Amino acid sequence: MKICIACGMPMKTKDDFAMGDESKDYCKYCAKPDGSMQSYDEKLDGMTEFIVKTQGLDKEAARSAARGMMEKLPAWQN
Repeated sequence: MKICIACGMPMKTKDDFAMGDESKDYCKYCAKPDGSMQSYDEKLDGMTEFIVKTQGLDKEAARSAARGMMEKLPAWQN
């Protein structure tokens, strides 16, 4: 099982991969409509919104949490 390099999601089935392409290192939630990976800022915004919705944090706290998670992921090491 692969882990998304951009958000950390486990990718268990073909449908979890960007465009259903199991050779990609990122998931369907980190892909743009053309199949390329979202930028850091796009992913940060998306993860912030996800954390607000699922954990009920305010936007500032959610953004800080998202940043903390993302800094540990391979896609954002540089």
